[in-house]
Amino acid sequence: MNAALKICQAMYDAQLPPMVSESPREVARAEWLYNAVEQLVRFRVDVKVQRRWNQARVVTVADLALAVDEHANNRLAECEVNSPALGWVLVTSDGKPDQNAVAELLGPSDHPFGKRGEIAQALLEPLADDALIAQAEDDAL
Repeated sequence: MNAALKICQAMYDAQLPPMVSESPREVARAEWLYNAVEQLVRFRVDVKVQRRWNQARVVTVADLALAVDEHANNRLAECEVNSPALGWVLVTSDGKPDQNAVAELLGPSDHPFGKRGEIAQALLEPLADDALIAQAEDDAL
């Protein structure tokens, strides 16, 4: 009985996780989001989505700055920052701010562009579907 249980457990452990199938739409959406986040965070350029016969929708660098400010203020208010990180950012503002202090203010992140990328992605998610439609409309011309 014990041997059979061990064999079954070994077979179960050896199984691969189920295949992840991403549709072309999901791939295109993820690619658009990555590029839009990079445009907003790295290059500090507004992201604009314009569909035919609709008003343009824009996420500006100022929108990102406000969202990052709110995030950092919330972390400070909730005592999640355990160092004088804000002070270090302000003291070193004559050049490039102390990246450790910035990381402490913003908190940990697994996003390729860090916490700013997470925040930017949250701002851009509502535009992603319209952006894909707008690209399809432009391609149809």
